[in-house]
Amino acid sequence: MVNQLMKIKSFSPKLTLVQRLVAGYAAMAFFTAAAIAFAIIGLFSVHNIATEIARKDLAILNATSKLRETMQAQERYAAKYQILKSPEFTDMFRGRELEFLDLLQKLAKSRQQPDVDPLIKSYEEYRINADRLFSGNDNPEALKSSTAQVFNAIDLIYNNTKDQLRVKLEAADEKEKFTIAWTIALSFTGFALAMAVASLFIYNVSTAIRRLKTATHKIAEGDFDYDPKIKADDEIGELARDFINMAARLKVLEQMSLDASPLTRLPGNIAIEGILNKRLQEDVPFAVCYADLDNLKAYNDHYGYIKASEVIKKAGEIIYEAVKAKAEDSAFVGHIGGDDFVMVVAMENSVPVCEAVIKMFDEEIRNHYTPEDLARGAIDAMDRYGVPRTFPIMTISIAITICRKGEFDSAVAIAKAAAEIKDYVKSMPGSNYLINRRKVKR
Repeated sequence: MVNQLMKIKSFSPKLTLVQRLVAGYAAMAFFTAAAIAFAIIGLFSVHNIATEIARKDLAILNATSKLRETMQAQERYAAKYQILKSPEFTDMFRGRELEFLDLLQKLAKSRQQPDVDPLIKSYEEYRINADRLFSGNDNPEALKSSTAQVFNAIDLIYNNTKDQLRVKLEAADEKEKFTIAWTIALSFTGFALAMAVASLFIYNVSTAIRRLKTATHKIAEGDFDYDPKIKADDEIGELARDFINMAARLKVLEQMSLDASPLTRLPGNIAIEGILNKRLQEDVPFAVCYADLDNLKAYNDHYGYIKASEVIKKAGEIIYEAVKAKAEDSAFVGHIGGDDFVMVVAMENSVPVCEAVIKMFDEEIRNHYTPEDLARGAIDAMDRYGVPRTFPIMTISIAITICRKGEFDSAVAIAKAAAEIKDYVKSMPGSNYLINRRKVKR
């Protein structure tokens, strides 16, 4: 047996130091190249998933958002036509209708899913009911029901897309786990042959993948502000940037869905606080216009909450249109709640905006009173203390707070400053605005 082993050993080729070194580096190069290739393939696959999400799923989410916005506009114009019977609202409605149909056609082409058919059918029913409205044979309940069905169908597509997005994120997570496992295995094989070279590769790749894995979990849990802090200009860095952009867009869509007022569809308190804090960080003066309706409670008691809600909704539309017409593109309109609204505009645009709001509101509010009450110029109702009183036609009061850098440290401070003059403005007869130029003392 010993003799046989000696014979086998004598036939084994002898390797020189150079050959062993070359063999060692060849093995290192092989395993390192294999590890790099496997990592790149895995990351490229995950990148493709993220790219598909950014180009397809987010585009669909954006399309549903635009569909909802266009549908809300049609709903408003139909409601205005019901009240005013003006042909111009029919034309405006038809314009939005064409925009909705164009968006719907594009959505149907890009999303081959059965959930698009209910939207198409429900919108066709809505168009039929809308045509009846404009022809004078309207059925308010049928129009309201078909409107709700359209919104439900849009929400179904939105929610289904979100679910599909979650599945893709989970698939990306599994792909990352698979990539991590094999990359580490191949890297450590090379590490046994050339510790210095392999360790550097493992550190760079493993760190990036772990951060992407953490980012995937954070986004799936709803932490849309998480930053994996990957600055490299490679596939991993590009993937990290895709994750950040995707998370930012998801955050906006989530906030729009949860924070918007169900009555006016305007952003709520979370968005208002966010825009104020953002503006406070900028070295540009701006104005916060706090609008409040006067004698709404008396109107509510006299005409009922449905008519009062219509007035609030109309006031939101007037404020939005005035800001859109008179202010800069970056201006903001929010609905605090009830009959309180906020406009955030450039300082020089505050007066034109407020004057436009007052003019439009004073003209519109007359359409919400009976001819008898308009002739009297007042209505009878109980005040907040239960005492019968006569209240004039509803007006609007706007408190303007000029904000310069360093004068306010929070949205709460701005709201407090606006409250200081709001009551004074409301005590003035008619619709008015007042500018608070006083600097806050620290």
